[in-house]
Amino acid sequence: MAEDQSLTESGFYWRERNGVKVLVCRPLEDAGFANGFSTRLGGVSAFPSGDLNLSGFDDDSAENIYENRRRFLSVFEGKFELATAWQIHSDHVKTIRTRKDVEESDEKFDAVVADLTGILAGVKTADCVPVLLGDPNTGVFAAVHAGWRGTSKSIVKKAIAAMKDEYGIDASSLLCAIGPAACKNYEVGQDVIDTFDSNFNESERYFTTTRPGHAVVDLHAANRDQASGSGVQPENIFIAPFCTMARTDLFFSYRKEKKTLGKTGRLLSVIGRAD
Repeated sequence: MAEDQSLTESGFYWRERNGVKVLVCRPLEDAGFANGFSTRLGGVSAFPSGDLNLSGFDDDSAENIYENRRRFLSVFEGKFELATAWQIHSDHVKTIRTRKDVEESDEKFDAVVADLTGILAGVKTADCVPVLLGDPNTGVFAAVHAGWRGTSKSIVKKAIAAMKDEYGIDASSLLCAIGPAACKNYEVGQDVIDTFDSNFNESERYFTTTRPGHAVVDLHAANRDQASGSGVQPENIFIAPFCTMARTDLFFSYRKEKKTLGKTGRLLSVIGRAD
């Protein structure tokens, strides 16, 4: 009950179909955007068993991944194509202008912006922060992959700038959902602390020192501040109350599972509009 109440207060709810469990941001859905943050439940992959690995081709068969994607997409009402990119922890933003752009999934970007119906812009994570953005006024939407590198390069800010430049959106009308990611246990070294310090004023607010030269970083807060600093109203930013490292029963965690299993699956976070 406590988890359900926390979800409701945060603006999220669970949707389940045939064993597949997806976290949905209700305000985005109410504004007309199909959206969801996947979990590891309801798939066919051995991580160690019955897991919904939606990418991670190095550690899984293509047959498993495509079956898992079919199951994941079946949770959403309507027929959708998946629009993703080859993620490289950059600040590069891809704009989907045509159906052909959807097919170019090997291009190197870490955010996908679109206004086409019938597609779901998606990003893959396994501890990094997934951010979904939707503008109810224009129907423009975006999915952003923000690990510590992308966050330090202000990728959320740059995705919102691309939405403004390409489609003329007003950031004050955007809805923003920040999904499950490593948080409570995400310890980083001095290199990460120094990178943030060189890119942000008062970056120390995102770190809690754990030992000399190390700290826990709050990437949820850093990406929230990038969104609000770009004009998104604070009341329109919704943060999922989950840490992927603490909840490996629900989510894949690269940091936790690479050590114990030698491999990990990938989650998908998606947003779009039905035809």
